Amino acid sequence: MKSSTLSVGEVAERFGLATHVLRHWESVGLLKPARAGDRRRYDDNDVYRIAIILRAKEAGLSLDGIREMFQKPREREAILKEHKRELERRIAAAQASLAIVDCALGCEHDDFTQCAHFREAVARAG
Repeated sequence: MKSSTLSVGEVAERFGLATHVLRHWESVGLLKPARAGDRRRYDDNDVYRIAIILRAKEAGLSLDGIREMFQKPREREAILKEHKRELERRIAAAQASLAIVDCALGCEHDDFTQCAHFREAVARAG
């Protein structure tokens, strides 16, 4: 049974992307769709790979990092561990910022910057 393929426009529409995004991903080595003449044809494996790229981007990975994981599977664990450390650092920074905002919201002074509790929170955040 012959599997069906999709055009760049069909794939772009399926994922809500602009066609130039798929072409860019191809130019940086993330995708390699088959060709029918001068037209790109995406099969099920290409579609699955696009879904992986989108999920990896949502997780904050760069296109370079995603490409490295595809091209260097033995380095995938190191790439993901480094990305995890960066996410943990960013989460900690966001939590510290949230604590300062919560503290400012809890201050009863007209000028929250004069609130002793707020000043302590800012000092703790570093």
